[in-house]
Amino acid sequence: MKYFFLFITLSFSLFSFSQNEELAEYYYEKSDFEKAKISYEELLESVPQNLQYFLRTVDCYQQLQQYKEAEKLLQSRFNKYNQANILVELGFNFQLQKEEAKAKAYYEQAIERIKKNVRDVYGVSSAFEKKTLLDYTLKAYETATATEPNYNFNYQKALLFGQLGNTDMMIGTLLDEAYATPQSSNLIKSQLARYMADEADVAFSDNVRKALILRVQKTQDVFWNRFLSWFYVQQKEFGKAFIQEKAIYKRNPESLSTIIGLAQQAIQEEDQETATEILNFIIENTTDLELLIQADTYLVKMKIEKAQEKDFVAINSTLDALLAKYEITPFTLSLQLIQAHFVAFDLKNPEKGRVIINKALALQLNDYEIAQTKMELADILLYEEKFNQALLYYSQIELDLKNDVVAHEASLKAAKTSYFKTDFQWALKQFKELKSANTQLIANDALEYFLLVNDNTVADSTQTALKEFAKGDYLLYQNRNDEAIAKFQAILQKFKGQEIEAVTLLRLGKVYEKRGAFDLALSQYQEIITNHSDGIYVDEALYFSAEIYNKKLALPEKAKPLYEKIIFNHEDSIYFVEARKAFRKLRGDSNL
Repeated sequence: MKYFFLFITLSFSLFSFSQNEELAEYYYEKSDFEKAKISYEELLESVPQNLQYFLRTVDCYQQLQQYKEAEKLLQSRFNKYNQANILVELGFNFQLQKEEAKAKAYYEQAIERIKKNVRDVYGVSSAFEKKTLLDYTLKAYETATATEPNYNFNYQKALLFGQLGNTDMMIGTLLDEAYATPQSSNLIKSQLARYMADEADVAFSDNVRKALILRVQKTQDVFWNRFLSWFYVQQKEFGKAFIQEKAIYKRNPESLSTIIGLAQQAIQEEDQETATEILNFIIENTTDLELLIQADTYLVKMKIEKAQEKDFVAINSTLDALLAKYEITPFTLSLQLIQAHFVAFDLKNPEKGRVIINKALALQLNDYEIAQTKMELADILLYEEKFNQALLYYSQIELDLKNDVVAHEASLKAAKTSYFKTDFQWALKQFKELKSANTQLIANDALEYFLLVNDNTVADSTQTALKEFAKGDYLLYQNRNDEAIAKFQAILQKFKGQEIEAVTLLRLGKVYEKRGAFDLALSQYQEIITNHSDGIYVDEALYFSAEIYNKKLALPEKAKPLYEKIIFNHEDSIYFVEARKAFRKLRGDSNL
C-alpha cells in the first residue's frame, strides 16, 4: 500500500506539473505576459536548471519592460553556470533598453569566450541567431574557425550570407563547400534549389549559373560539369544539360545511366526534341542491349504520342522491326506491351492485341513483369467492354502485389471500370478508399472521380446525367474522341445549368487541347471561369488556360493574371505550387 500511495502521489505531481507547463505556454502564446511570468517563475523554481523555463521567464520580464529584474536573473544564472550564451542574453537585455555600448560589450565578451573555448561557438551562435543578430552570428562562426581550423561552419555561414542579402558570398561559399566535401553536395543542391524555386529570384539563378560556368572554365574537373548539368535541369534547360553530360561522357565513357535519366526528365517535361537527340546519342554510343531497348522504347512511345492516323502503319512497322531486331524475350517486354496497346487502341484490333499479350505471358517473367502484362490485358478487355474479365485481372494484380504502387494502380483502374459500367455505388466506395493512397497521382485521380460521382449523385439521385457522362468518359478511354465530343456536347445541351455542366466543359477542353484546338479549349475553360466561378473546377480551368497561353501560344501576358488568380483565390488547389512558380518566373521577381 505504501508503494501504491507513493505511485499515486508521483503520478498526481507529474500531472499537475504538466498542467502548469501547458498553462504557462497558453498565457505566453496569448501574450498575457504577466500571468505567463508567474507560471514560468513557479516552473523554474521547481526545475532551476531548465533553460527553456529560464529564457521564457526572462522574455516575460522583457516584454513587461522589467529589464532590471531580467538583468538580475541573467546575472545570477551566469554567476552560477558561467555559460557563454548568457552573455548574449545580457547584451540583448541592454539592447532592448537602447544602451548599445553595454550591449556591444557583452556581445564582444561572448565572442572572446569562443577564443578561449571553441566549443562555446554552438551556444553563442545559437543565441545570436535567435535574436536575429546575424552579423554577430557570422562573427561567432568565423572566430571559431580562426581559433580551430578543423571546425567547419561554411554551410551555416553561407545561409547567413543569404539572410544578410549577400547572395554572391552565399553562392560562392556553398559551391566551394560542395567541392571540398562532396558528401554535402545533395544538401547544398537542395538549398540552392529552394532559393531558385521558392524565391524565384531571377538574379539569384543567374548568379548561380555564372559561378558554375566560371568554375567549369577554370578547371577541368568534371565535378563542375555535373553541377552545371544539375543546374540546367532545375531550369528545365535540358539541351544545355545534355551538352555538359556529353562533355562528362567524353572524358569518362563508363556509364550512360545519367544521360538516360536526363532523357527521361526531358520526356516528362515534354521537351521531345532534346529527348530524341539524347536517345539517338545513346543508341550511337552503346552496345548494351538493355540500354538500346530502353532508348528505342522511349523513341517509339514519343512517336505514338504525336502520331496522326496516317502515321499508324509506319509506327506498327517500326514496332515489328524492333521486335524482329531484339527478338521476343523478357528483355523486350516493354516493346511488346507498347505494340499490344497500340494495335488494340489505335489500330482498333483488340484481338491481335490480346494475342501479343498471351505470347508475352508465356515468357519467363518475374512478378512485376507478370503484373504489368496482366494490366495491359485487363486494359484491352476493358476496351472490348468485357468489364467482368477486366475486373478479374485487376483483382489478381491487387492480390499478387499487395500494398505496392502497381496494386494501387490496378485498384484505381478497377474503380474506373465500375464507373464505366455505371456501378456508381461500388465505384464511389473504391474511390473513397484510394483518396488516401501513398502515390499522389493515384490519390488525386481518385479524389477527382470521388467528387464527380458524389456531387452528381447528390444533385440528381437518378444519376441520369452522370450515366451519360460516364459513357462519354468511356468513349475517351476507347480513343473514340469524335464520338466522345458529340456525347459531351449533347450533355451540355440536355443538362444545361445542372451540376454536370462544369466538368463536361472541362472534359471537352482537355479533348480539344489534346487535338491542338487551343481556341476551342480556351472557350470551354472560359465558360467555367465565367459561369462556375464558385465551383470545384475553376482552379483547373484557370490553370489549363494559363498553361495554353504560356506554353502553347507564347502569350505570357495573358497567362500571368490567370496564374495570379490561382495564387490569391485558390490556395488549396493542387496546381497552386506550379502556378506560383510560373507566375513568379513570368514576373521576374519574388514580391508576392
